[in-house]
Amino acid sequence: MMTILHPRSMMMTTAPEPLFDQRMHFSGEQEFYRGKVRDVHTLNDGRLLMVASDRISAFDVVLPRPIPFKGQVLNQLAGHMLNAVSELVPIWLEATPDPNVAVGKCCEPIRLEMVIRGHLTGHAWRTYRDGGRMLCGVPLPEGMREHDAFDAPIITPATKAEEGHDEDISEAQILSSGLVDEKLYQEMARVTRALFARGQAMASSRGLILVDTKYEFGMYEGQLMLMDEVHTPDSSRYFHAEGFEDRQSRGEQQPQLSKEFVREWLISGGFMGRDGDEVPEMTDAFLAEVSQRYIALYEQMTGMPFSKPEEVDTASRIKRNIENWRRAH
Repeated sequence: MMTILHPRSMMMTTAPEPLFDQRMHFSGEQEFYRGKVRDVHTLNDGRLLMVASDRISAFDVVLPRPIPFKGQVLNQLAGHMLNAVSELVPIWLEATPDPNVAVGKCCEPIRLEMVIRGHLTGHAWRTYRDGGRMLCGVPLPEGMREHDAFDAPIITPATKAEEGHDEDISEAQILSSGLVDEKLYQEMARVTRALFARGQAMASSRGLILVDTKYEFGMYEGQLMLMDEVHTPDSSRYFHAEGFEDRQSRGEQQPQLSKEFVREWLISGGFMGRDGDEVPEMTDAFLAEVSQRYIALYEQMTGMPFSKPEEVDTASRIKRNIENWRRAH
């Protein structure tokens, strides 16, 4: 159980218990896999059941404390975004029987992350700042500043590692290694650009800029299918549209609604996931700030208020909701 002190009232309130290391199992479960932020359960009807935890990762490391409501934010935002792009590409998602749970088709994953960037930000900027002018086989123009927009979005894929760090990879390397054939890669690239255009339009309608994101695909019965979360703060970066150009012209930093500020906080504390690095202390105040940023993005992106569950025992709530859903389906 987690207790939060609200500054306005200075009263103690009891919040739902964050999901961190709980191990839940469900009827009909055949396999279980724990990812960095999701627990994945394979059911005996062939579907996947994913529980979005409140764990947070950065530099491919799971940080030692959970972020309240993060799993619910990501799961509900992912569902909202997947449904919004479902006419562009088939999606894996079928149902969300609990705020932290998604159920859908079990795809054969393609071991590539299709990263697409509209701005010189994050990893792309760090590469550029350090003198790199080529990223995943894509040339980067001279004279750019951090957060400048590219003339057109660029695709910079990464290998999807089972463990450890994902690695940048070029289209030529993808094709020569046989990860996918040229026809499939070109279809993935086409869909990636269409999804990003849709995400940019949705963000613009809510006063935001979709800066960059990643998409993960799989195959299901011979068909390309969109997997995992889409356009969430864990997979994407957003800027506030209002004042963006003025801040760029003055060389000011752009406030972000994404996980990038967590990465920047870690870097400022000397942590980049290297051997021997220690995670800075994650105080209660820091956890509350991260949580509020996630909730703010959900509300701004969906236009809907975020509803916090009242039940304290999160694991029991999830088990009950899933068992009820299983009986009905």
